[in-house]
Amino acid sequence: MKKLITTLILLLPSIGFASGGVALQHVNNDLTDNDSLKAGAQLFVDYCSGCHSADYVRFQRIGKDIGISDEELLKDFMFSADKVGETMSIAMDKADSKKWFGVTPPDLSVISRSRGTDWLYTYMMSFYLDPSRPFGVNNLIFPDVGMPHVMWDRQGWQEAVYEEHDGHKVITSLKLIGSKDKAEQYKKDVTDLVNFLDYIGEPAKLQRLALGWKVILFLFIFLIFAILLKKEYWKDIH
Repeated sequence: MKKLITTLILLLPSIGFASGGVALQHVNNDLTDNDSLKAGAQLFVDYCSGCHSADYVRFQRIGKDIGISDEELLKDFMFSADKVGETMSIAMDKADSKKWFGVTPPDLSVISRSRGTDWLYTYMMSFYLDPSRPFGVNNLIFPDVGMPHVMWDRQGWQEAVYEEHDGHKVITSLKLIGSKDKAEQYKKDVTDLVNFLDYIGEPAKLQRLALGWKVILFLFIFLIFAILLKKEYWKDIH
């Protein structure tokens, strides 16, 4: 037990600074907003599914949950599958992707559960120009990331603003190069994308939450009857 506690204490600093000391931005996504989920699904297939799969979710389940017909799925969302019952796999070979990017792009089925929605939102908002990197960009919370800024056309480019601290240059903020109106739309786009990733991480989440309070209410009522029953059984003993 002491060893377990010691290990957790040693891990706490690394957990707290897992994002490089950058404060995460909060994403106010809404799983009940089907328009947002549909927009996020479109962004996923347009910008993410060229490299990233989502092998634990099927097109048909997505269509049923967020209101996309089979015909619309086949026309606008399915570029590497022929049947709506198939999962969101990709055509790119894993060996080729590792050769091109240095690492195989991860499956994104449960990325929202492993990283968290705020992390994903901050990650997509934190790309900046860096000529030293193979794709010309870097990321504040994922330094030396192997992924290009695939949605640059929707946001524009960002430059890092540096300050000198103890003889070292430190990035203090990111400066947008381009239209602020475009940047506001990009924030909505990223929110929609993260919302979709949150959904595919647990498609039954809303049903689970809806059922959860009913279960708790049942247990609370059962507790009352259990207490009354216990008093009834023990009243003659006392």
